[in-house]
Amino acid sequence: MKTVTTLTTVFLGLAVSSFAADFKGFVQDESCSTKPAMKGDAACAKRCIDRGQKAVLVTEDGKIFKLAEQDKIKEHAGHNVTITGKLDGDTISIEKVTM
Repeated sequence: MKTVTTLTTVFLGLAVSSFAADFKGFVQDESCSTKPAMKGDAACAKRCIDRGQKAVLVTEDGKIFKLAEQDKIKEHAGHNVTITGKLDGDTISIEKVTM
């Protein structure tokens, strides 16, 4: 019985993680995402991402998510966005980006 309960929990966890969800936040470059002084600096985010830094999503509560498809987010550097996608660990696989 214990094995069945454990397996059921694992399968439910996998099923839930395969659904798309919405994530809201600011598109920041990875190197400045942890620096409080740089938080929300749109010009810096655009400049650094244009120079090759990876873009990340920083939520209002300070969570930082990596973004799998950099080509889909680059034009939104320095903006507040809503990303629809699937979360795998700390990385969002982007399906859609809206401002």
